[in-house]
Amino acid sequence: MKIKLAYGSGYLSINLPEERTTIINPFQVNGLADEKSSIINALQDPIYSQPLLERVSSKTKICIAFTDITRATPNDRIIPWLLEYLGGPSDNITLINQLGTHRPNTKQELESLLTPDVVAQYRVLNHEPDNPNSLVKVGTTSDGTPAYLNRHLVEADLRIITGFIEPHFFAGFSGGVKGIMPGCAGLETIMSNHGSKNIGSNKATFGITKGNPLWEELRDIALKAGPSFLLNVTLNEQREITNVFAGDLIKAHEVGCEFVKKSAMQGVDQLFDIVVTTNSGYPLDQNLYQGVKGMSAGSRILKNGGTLILAAECREGIPSKSPLDKLLRSETSIEEVLKKISAPEFSQPEQWQAQIQALIQRKSNVFVHSMLDDKTISSCHLKPCKNISAEVAKQLNKFGNKSKVAVLPQGPLTIPFLN
Repeated sequence: MKIKLAYGSGYLSINLPEERTTIINPFQVNGLADEKSSIINALQDPIYSQPLLERVSSKTKICIAFTDITRATPNDRIIPWLLEYLGGPSDNITLINQLGTHRPNTKQELESLLTPDVVAQYRVLNHEPDNPNSLVKVGTTSDGTPAYLNRHLVEADLRIITGFIEPHFFAGFSGGVKGIMPGCAGLETIMSNHGSKNIGSNKATFGITKGNPLWEELRDIALKAGPSFLLNVTLNEQREITNVFAGDLIKAHEVGCEFVKKSAMQGVDQLFDIVVTTNSGYPLDQNLYQGVKGMSAGSRILKNGGTLILAAECREGIPSKSPLDKLLRSETSIEEVLKKISAPEFSQPEQWQAQIQALIQRKSNVFVHSMLDDKTISSCHLKPCKNISAEVAKQLNKFGNKSKVAVLPQGPLTIPFLN
């Protein structure tokens, strides 16, 4: 049977034996008939909050936090509609890019994200997690590390946090407080929260916020910024908006998470010998750092000792010379990388991604089909895969005639779990 995998800006076709293959597609959720009206209605009738315009005057200093180029949020629609709704002078509004530890986005990327008109008419800033002048201390993390947040965000009269909600591989769900912490947090603060102890918790996984030590600290620090208004959406695989959740930062997000649990998480009745997954295509599969999310989704239904195959274009590489790239190349095996990360004194940006990759590799053989050359893939302690169909056939033969394969064509847009 022919299966289309989300890959880059298009699709990758593979052929697998129908009788041994289970395809796990996202539930089909229709896009909203009128996205703009739905957003305006949500702003006027928010969840556990007064209407947005009742919090705004001609002198209100507003900070809008938006997601960066690695996220699928339709900023080019949401942000212009939000700004039009707010009205008022543009010099009262600052837009902050929720970069966390990601690289700054270029002017061209910002114009692609927000539209050229928005970039030309408003103050648009990349968050700087390592610039002390752009940060303000709001408290401490659970281990006593100073908690820093973006100064523009904290000092604003009104904070509007935008984004989209999907299951997240260690924070439970994206959106919500993540737009503030880690999105607009200091590097030292993020490093503390994303340390090996929190990442290693069995509660730090898809679909769990309550009892998840990592998410609960994200929440506690985000709330120190002061009251914030949430504007989050959910999306289908066509990147259409399927629902809007606006209002109280915590309460509105909770409602959104319940919607996502029903629409994006699917139970299966067995574990599989082989799982083929993606990272949902571009922009989510632009590098291997992001691709770990696809690995994590697929590994949830993989037998111990099974084979995981990730199809992720990785047009930006690991990225090259990124902290993740340097960390993976610094040791001769993935076990040595994990040992290094687990040392109490060790702290390095992006170590969390390497840790999750290593934990997945402890129980499986991981192959990657991408634009990366074989040497680069091998240097990351992964196995290159030129032809997914041929590799699956080889692995089915290896595991025997009763072995089965599962396919996640849209990667982490669907999060499977064992019933």
